[in-house]
Amino acid sequence: MSCWVPGCPALSMCRGLAALPITFLERAKDLKTRLGILLHKPELGHRIGTSGKLQLGSRRRDSSREVLEWRESFDQLLKSKSGVTAFHTFLKTEFSEENLDFWLACEDFKKTRSKTKLASKANRIFEEFVQSEAPREVNIDHETREITRKNLSGATSACFNEAQAKTRTLMEKDSYPRFLKSASYQDMTKQATSRGVSKRSHT
Repeated sequence: MSCWVPGCPALSMCRGLAALPITFLERAKDLKTRLGILLHKPELGHRIGTSGKLQLGSRRRDSSREVLEWRESFDQLLKSKSGVTAFHTFLKTEFSEENLDFWLACEDFKKTRSKTKLASKANRIFEEFVQSEAPREVNIDHETREITRKNLSGATSACFNEAQAKTRTLMEKDSYPRFLKSASYQDMTKQATSRGVSKRSHT
């Protein structure tokens, strides 16, 4: 239906649409069609929801065993994603999370294959964690710091090995025992143990 009344808003809108490029209008129609298809596919959302529930269920089954394994060794703690998260939370309370962040950054660094990326990542890690008065300086001795600095001139995946090992030892000997004695971990082990007892009683 056309409008002949001067100054009619509908007429102004039609003129505005007519002035738009045809390709723009075609894209808009195509986008509308695609959105319509997605909105009428409830099975897509159902699949996502179901997989989420399955993963959550498996995590619950494994979590009790994992929590108790963390006290077996520091390696067991570092192998567990949830263990690393719990330990990181604890380190924050002691204002020493940079040690774990550095260790994790080194682990990620070792996976880098590109030589160009290796060099840029090495410099970034050194500037953030290793150099004197770095924003998140880790507690390593001067000699290790200098060795790491020299390693940067020909960066390889092993250039942080010594600094990473020192930081790991510090966490294992100092922070890890305190984590195991912390109220938060004690609560987690009690919950894990009670879950294990209730499982055995139902079998």
